[in-house]
Amino acid sequence: MPDRGSGGSGGPSGPRINIGRPSRRMRTLFLTLGVLAVLAILFVMFAGFWTDWLWYRSVKYTSVFTTTLWTKVGLFLVFGLLMAAAVGVNIWLAHRLRPPLSAMSLEQESLDRYRMNIAPYKKWILLGLSLLVGLISGASASGQWRTWLQWVNGQSFGQTDAQFHKDISFYVFDLPWYRFLLGFGFAAIVLSLIAAALVHYLYGGLRISSPGARATSAATGHLSVLLGLFVALKAVAYWLDRYGLAVKSSGLKSTDGWTGLKYVDANAYLPAKTILFVIAIICALLFFATLWRRTWQLPLIGLGLMALSAILIGGLYPAIVQKFQVQPNEQAKEAPFIKKNIDATRKAYGIDESKVKDYSGASDKDDQQLRDAVDSTASIRLLDPNIVSPTFQQQQQVRGYYQFPSTLDVDRYKDKTGKERDTVVGLRELNMNGIPEKGWINNHFRYTHGYGMVAGKGTEVTGTGGPVYREKDLPPEGDLGKYQPRIYYGEKTTQYSIVGGPQDEVDYSSDAGEQTYKYTGESGVSLSNGFNRAAYAVAFGEPQIMYSGAIGEGSKVLYNRTPKQRVEAVAPWLTIDGDPYPTIVDGRVKWIVDAYTTTNGYPYASRTTLGESTSDSLTDDQRSVVAQQNQVNYIRNSVKATVDAYNGTVNLYQWDEKDPVLKTWMKSFPGTVKDKSEIPQALKDHMRYPQDLFKVQRELLTQYHVTNPKQFYSGSEQWQIPEDPTTKDQSSVPPYYLSLKMPDQKAPSFALTTTFTPRERENLGAFMAVDADARSSDYGNIRILKLPSTSPVPGPKQVQSRFNSDTEVADKINILRRGDSEVEYGNLLTVPLEGGLLYIEPVYVRGAGTNYPLLRKVLVTYGEKTAFEDTLPEALDVAFGVKESTPAEEEEEGPKKPVKPNQSLEEALQDADKAFKAGQEALKKQDWDAYGRAQEDLEEALKEAAEAESKSG
Repeated sequence: MPDRGSGGSGGPSGPRINIGRPSRRMRTLFLTLGVLAVLAILFVMFAGFWTDWLWYRSVKYTSVFTTTLWTKVGLFLVFGLLMAAAVGVNIWLAHRLRPPLSAMSLEQESLDRYRMNIAPYKKWILLGLSLLVGLISGASASGQWRTWLQWVNGQSFGQTDAQFHKDISFYVFDLPWYRFLLGFGFAAIVLSLIAAALVHYLYGGLRISSPGARATSAATGHLSVLLGLFVALKAVAYWLDRYGLAVKSSGLKSTDGWTGLKYVDANAYLPAKTILFVIAIICALLFFATLWRRTWQLPLIGLGLMALSAILIGGLYPAIVQKFQVQPNEQAKEAPFIKKNIDATRKAYGIDESKVKDYSGASDKDDQQLRDAVDSTASIRLLDPNIVSPTFQQQQQVRGYYQFPSTLDVDRYKDKTGKERDTVVGLRELNMNGIPEKGWINNHFRYTHGYGMVAGKGTEVTGTGGPVYREKDLPPEGDLGKYQPRIYYGEKTTQYSIVGGPQDEVDYSSDAGEQTYKYTGESGVSLSNGFNRAAYAVAFGEPQIMYSGAIGEGSKVLYNRTPKQRVEAVAPWLTIDGDPYPTIVDGRVKWIVDAYTTTNGYPYASRTTLGESTSDSLTDDQRSVVAQQNQVNYIRNSVKATVDAYNGTVNLYQWDEKDPVLKTWMKSFPGTVKDKSEIPQALKDHMRYPQDLFKVQRELLTQYHVTNPKQFYSGSEQWQIPEDPTTKDQSSVPPYYLSLKMPDQKAPSFALTTTFTPRERENLGAFMAVDADARSSDYGNIRILKLPSTSPVPGPKQVQSRFNSDTEVADKINILRRGDSEVEYGNLLTVPLEGGLLYIEPVYVRGAGTNYPLLRKVLVTYGEKTAFEDTLPEALDVAFGVKESTPAEEEEEGPKKPVKPNQSLEEALQDADKAFKAGQEALKKQDWDAYGRAQEDLEEALKEAAEAESKSG
């Protein structure tokens, strides 16, 4: 027989197995796993909050984090509790006012089982429903933190609107908050009404199909009060709608973004809203009166009359006024309102002081006088920042893990004589795609930063058409002075890096080999403790952060590394310009970032879409504006921000000291924005007028340069932004930075310029320039030269078309395209010159073997004269008749070297050897111009050697 004591047969003496219930050990295990799972979920949720706090602490902007956080929490709690209380109290009150069981009808008897099932849990159901609506409402209210902060801290504009004569701050700061409160009130009343009606129905206070009374007096009184409150809120909505007309967008002939009252608004909608307000108040009182009358007859009649009035007074009457009063004589009726819109729009966009001056477009000066005037009128920039990035890349990249932005920037630096020169600059940033061996350590520990600025003279090129560098090579050398060259924060630096720990970083490579470095800057969040490492492992989704040996004492993580990201994070109430630019200030590379305060609540000012108005042929994802709201009707360049490229320090400087929107945010976030007086002079030397603001202003000035309401209405004087003639797509021509002298100026100044053409035409309508030098007393002054319509002046597209159709020019272009070379047209610059307009366009050739553009020709057009020569001085001389044009045949032959008669094979080989050695020496020095010349000499020497060999054979 089997041994029952040792067997597994399950006999009486064997172990007992409880199949029905888990053992205590299993229950403990499940409970532990559940607790761990909950803790893990909570830690994941907490990790994002904790890493955000650490980051704001690292950049010393914790007040932004805490102010935003506590504002959101406060709004969540207050409005969540209000909504929960409103719904909960009405459910409780409806239950309290339920009729006795004896009053229940047969219809209600069928609901007995529902009441019986609910009865034991009614307190929990009440609590659950209240909490649910409270959570949803609180979450929605927390998103209104900007609206709350602006309302509670709003500053006066010191200006009133043209219709109601209220301070502009009422529309910008107060009205949005009142609208939110109104929307919240409507939501609370509607939810309470639905909940109360369901409870009354469930407990017999309301009957649907049973004969007799449909509602008890208690239910009637309760629901009537709620309906009365709803109608009272509707009365408030009608009153606020009156002011809303001043910021309402509507159409007007030839103006899509029109905002503000028109004739029908002021004379039909405005009185209609006032009448409907009174009717709604009376209707609300009738609902409240049911507490005594216990009947809905009068309130329902009043509600019907209010609805009918809304249709007749609020809809039909304005349509009649528009049809029979406005349309027959719209121009005269709308003229006063158009004037209000013009004045408000020009003020809101800062174009109210723009100066429009008639400009003939033709000169009475002789050719020599015009030629002499060019040098004193403008500093012609031949180096196109939109074209030469590949040249910088080829000649100054040095290593494959470096890169330059696709569009470089224009800045100003003093030369050796102390005179400021336009300079094209770019930073040698890190290129993750060029890392030799990719991996987590290489990507985030070894390759962490770029190195050095490269700068080229804007007005000069080498003999081969390349940039004349003012700053170049590794380590950097040039005339921009000594500075910290390491670029840890840049436009292309989007990945996180872990620095300062055991792992050395690749610094740069030189003749001495690869140099290493260890970050010593102040920025970054410490990873020295395990808790921070765990938090970042979760936040970045990278478990290796937890246990990697490359992280140790002193390790810090750098992230949010683009200038736009950092400024937007520390000032979430700003709109960020799409084109930050680097500059060297006091031995540091600093990014200058222009930032804007905006609103869409400025009364009577027409709205524009930032994304569309700032788009041109150069706009891409990197250069697009970072907008808090895309539709705006007020904008100010109120803040100039800087980001240190080495330690990531962010500084915000107040620029527009009169802007009430900025003052409001400075009161909301005290201490975050420094006074304008604290801007270092060396930094101000490089500040400039921002491009995106200029683009918005030029978009508005296509219409709002007209201040006469009749002309504005007719649209006869409208302009348009011309298409970029140097590209194939139909995008707008970008504005250009250029040092030039306007007709009323005595000397050239740094300016941002653009052109206009008349609507649906291609001749030049106007030329616009704004003083872009932040040190100038004229900074921000907009000057517009208006061209005559009777004697059309060629516009950019027509100039380009004339250039392309010129037979002599076409022959030269064909020569440049030999051997699969590509011709690229640079920026078509426009310069006012002695009453006329001078067009200059650099022409680049991208050789089939070089794959980077070099300047080969310069186009100059003045009036009917066109020149296409090797250099700008030659082209200007030909255009103004100082010398004759170079024939195309001579160009095809190219410059000739002196012929060496009877050159022997030995001499030719000696020349080739010298050229080869010169090329190798230039290669070591990274002197690409010398290297190119040496290669040309080598090719010529080898040809001569081949000819000598063939003759001797």
